[in-house]
Amino acid sequence: MFSLQRLLGRDDQFFNLLEKSAAEARESVALVKAALETPGKGAASLDDFALLRKKDKRITEEIRTLVTHTFVTPLEREDIEALSTALYKIPKTLEKFCERYLLAPGRLDGCDFSRQLQLLDEATQTVLEMTRRLRSSPGLEEVKEQNDRLQYLEGEADKLMVELLRGLYSGKFDAVSVVVQKDLYDLLEKVIDRCRDAGNVIYYIVLKNS
Repeated sequence: MFSLQRLLGRDDQFFNLLEKSAAEARESVALVKAALETPGKGAASLDDFALLRKKDKRITEEIRTLVTHTFVTPLEREDIEALSTALYKIPKTLEKFCERYLLAPGRLDGCDFSRQLQLLDEATQTVLEMTRRLRSSPGLEEVKEQNDRLQYLEGEADKLMVELLRGLYSGKFDAVSVVVQKDLYDLLEKVIDRCRDAGNVIYYIVLKNS
């Protein structure tokens, strides 16, 4: 039966799915922390990540389907898809970090991810808050302040990366350990970049609709 409601869609369907995806991105940071705290449970950590990624992939596919079959959307279609993609890349990149971390435990002596994870914790929380506020048509200044915070966190991550590389290149580590640790540091920095990208999409959406 033809459904006008289905054709027109409901705003909360899109916002609910985007919020779920942002929440999954935040949960992925908690999974990384758990993996680092209990390295002996590597297989279980990867299983948890696999489940989370499947769940987030389903959310992303549901958003894509809804965009395709809904006549009227609360935001422009390309903006919804851009935000959905940006959010999906956060847990995807963190899963890759977790996989590589568990491959080389003997090469990680002296490797400290705590400061990067602290930045990630704040970045994903900010992205989640920005996503949640989209449904209430937030003011531009409010969103700009949050987006500026993400830009600041990304800048702090860049400075931290330089500091971490200085330690890696000091000669205290063998060549293989340097390659392994740099790869892991790079992945965490990339996740913070993904958070910044999501924030930029949200800011652009609010700017266009203000």
